Amino acid sequence: MDPGDPAGDPAGEPAPGDPSGDAAGGWDPLLFLQTLQTLWSTRELGQLREEAWRRFSALDNPLAALLDLLDLDGGQSWRGKGPSLEAWVTRELKRWLQARPHPGPAQDSPALKQLQARAVQLLARSPPSLVEPLVSIFQLQDADRGPLLAHVRWLHQEGKFKEAIVLGTKLQLQADLDVEQMCVPLLLQDKADLVERYVHGFPDLQRRLLALMDAWCQPGFDVRVVARQYPRATLRLERLSPRALGRHVLRLLEKHSLDPALCPNVITQQRLAALRYLCYKRLVERSISRESWAEHVQGLVGQDAWLQEQLLQLLASQDDVAMVAQCALDLSLPQERLPATVAAELDRLRLQERTPEAPLEDGKGDYYQLPISREDIHFLASWEDLARHQEEILQPGRVVGMDLEWRPSFGAGGRPQASLMQVAVEGRVFLLDLPRLSSPAGGQAPRAFSQLVSRLLSDPSVTKLGYGMAGDLRSLGASCPALAQAEQQLQGTLDLMQVHRQMRVADGPAPGVDGAAGPRGLSLLVQQVLGKPLDKTQQLSNWNRRPLSEGQLVYAAADAYCLLEVYWALCREPARFHLSRDLTRSLRLGRSERQGAQEPPPFQKASASPRQVSAGEDAAPGIPARAFRVVCDSMLQGLARSLRCLGIDVLVLATGEDHRRAAEVARKEGRIILTSGLPYHKLRAQVGAGRCLSVDGSLKARQQATAVIRHFNVRVTRADIFSRCPACNCDQYLKVSKAMMKQLVWLNGCPEDPSHTGDEATQSQEEQETGSAPEEAPGDCAYDPPCRWLEEADLQPRTPTTLGNGTRLQLSGVPAGVLRRPALRHFYCCTGCGKVFWEGSHLGRVATNFREVLEGTPASCERSQAPRPAGSPS
Repeated sequence: MDPGDPAGDPAGEPAPGDPSGDAAGGWDPLLFLQTLQTLWSTRELGQLREEAWRRFSALDNPLAALLDLLDLDGGQSWRGKGPSLEAWVTRELKRWLQARPHPGPAQDSPALKQLQARAVQLLARSPPSLVEPLVSIFQLQDADRGPLLAHVRWLHQEGKFKEAIVLGTKLQLQADLDVEQMCVPLLLQDKADLVERYVHGFPDLQRRLLALMDAWCQPGFDVRVVARQYPRATLRLERLSPRALGRHVLRLLEKHSLDPALCPNVITQQRLAALRYLCYKRLVERSISRESWAEHVQGLVGQDAWLQEQLLQLLASQDDVAMVAQCALDLSLPQERLPATVAAELDRLRLQERTPEAPLEDGKGDYYQLPISREDIHFLASWEDLARHQEEILQPGRVVGMDLEWRPSFGAGGRPQASLMQVAVEGRVFLLDLPRLSSPAGGQAPRAFSQLVSRLLSDPSVTKLGYGMAGDLRSLGASCPALAQAEQQLQGTLDLMQVHRQMRVADGPAPGVDGAAGPRGLSLLVQQVLGKPLDKTQQLSNWNRRPLSEGQLVYAAADAYCLLEVYWALCREPARFHLSRDLTRSLRLGRSERQGAQEPPPFQKASASPRQVSAGEDAAPGIPARAFRVVCDSMLQGLARSLRCLGIDVLVLATGEDHRRAAEVARKEGRIILTSGLPYHKLRAQVGAGRCLSVDGSLKARQQATAVIRHFNVRVTRADIFSRCPACNCDQYLKVSKAMMKQLVWLNGCPEDPSHTGDEATQSQEEQETGSAPEEAPGDCAYDPPCRWLEEADLQPRTPTTLGNGTRLQLSGVPAGVLRRPALRHFYCCTGCGKVFWEGSHLGRVATNFREVLEGTPASCERSQAPRPAGSPS
């Protein structure tokens, strides 16, 4: 039922004596508000909307009426913080006008211009939440720009800088306003987000803004001089250091793909920081080779005289004369500008025959040594190379170490392009030449490469090890557009960086963790677990050069293979590293840094390596229910529903759909096939052993589900129960208050006492006596997952019982008795199919039925972590 057309009150005909029938005559805004105030105070939003829409329909000029209402007492009642009835009426009128277009004043008519002029005056006093509805209602974006510009400038002169820039953005007045005048006070107040929105879509304004911010980064600039021009602004100058501004400028350069030449000061400061870093790596840590250091420094400094002077000062500040002289020789620096002691050493070096660098080669025994021979390092640069080794790389059930290398991009914006991808398996390392394999000119290679990597990342039976994998995968996506969604494909991964952080918590800071000296990151982890750190000499070398040097090949292989050896050691002796039993299970399973990532199923062990197995080791751990994914044939509808009740991701073939479709889905999405029909052997041949299970059709659905869980060793907890919709498999819910549910049921036109009940997550299908508490079962726990509340903005304006994504709520299945139950506080709706659920005894019954396979004691009352809020990032 349309709230604007209540039964017995035709739209457009005001009730007798209704004072709101004429905005110019009998309309009394104060009486209108008093009429609605009672409903507003009780938060009966359904009745409030019904009454407001009825009165809107009775108005001859609703736009003028709204202005009269907002002009009451100078707007004092709605200008403060917090919700107000006047603001609610404004937003509701906008919805009403969208749902039922009202014949208002014609465009460019004197009447509309008068209304727009009044609305512009109101905007000066409006909170930010009212700007958008007022602009929409009065079509201010199409109004005469002169008065609007004057009003924005007046706001700015009055010190209302935020209001001015918000209104200028909403009215799209940026082209007629001074970008520096509008943006400077906001930058001084650390409101860069508003400034970014202001210049969005205006490339010229973006360039002018970046030039302004870059000017603030020049040496000697004092931002306090600018700040004195804005005494009314509450400033946050501590956020405007050149370093912070520089990071912001570089981010905007990359975001808008602008020319770095717009920001010479920021780029120069970034190159200076990179130069200092390189000098530290070479002269203090001595962890970069002469060749790599000289190449990077020459690329940074170039012909820039100021940077050349900074380099000379950095070298002159070092005490190691021999090292500084060697650096000067490698860079061909002018001898007359060097200190006398360095110049003398430089003469001596020039007289000697130059020999390959030796110091960094000494002491190789102090570092982790690759335990495989050079012949087991394979460089893959063609489609034929990939085809030759694809089967070994993608072998199900194994553990692989993965890493990426790229040429450092000092002084350049954007994410670096990956140059090399390393994939290590037991006994071998494969080095994939990304420039060749991802180049469009590579023939079949680019497609073969992206398919191989996609299959590797998405196969849950293969445990992928990494260290900081999220950043690596983003760089991989930047280098190979076909793998731009690589991070979303991840299944069955373990980021050892997360494990390392837990080890630090247990052990306390280790040497080099937070200090300047000693190994860090993966090198430190390797040292702590295997006894020796990684040799990082080649880390900053030029990985774009071909052919790669022998040192680069060995370094790249070791960087990936060490992940396997660390993994095996942690699995073999978890107690030695103060890892809990739960962490041990996650180690051997493979857990991704990314929340919600899929984990490898337990039907294949992570590796057959003897290094992993020791006497007395536990049985193989199970896979979490929400990481287990299956596809069922159409004969297993009951099994699918039971598994979904336990949080398992289940797809079901449609009736009559070819069974070969199950194999296609299983290969593409890494699912297990469950079938009760004859084609079991054909399906197993297509997906491999361990990926297909024949289900006994004579068993009941609950017995089938229990058998599947035991066969694949699936770990189900109370938090998994009803984390997924049993009807449609969606795992996204919205929480609905009882008041809103009553309103939605009424809008749906449901009778007072429906004769049938609906689905529920936690309530029995036999309706309980009105007002009784939910039935409890042994070990039952409150079902209160942290869902986002359903808001009016989530519903379509014209069909309020339909979600914004087009899903219609199944409200006819909500019994009236449930709505009257005082102990029931809220409901849940599935965003996929619209099913409505509420709390009752069904949760306890499911827990009882599956108690043999549920983890944890019945009294644990583990709080549910699902359903997750609809629309949240995954």
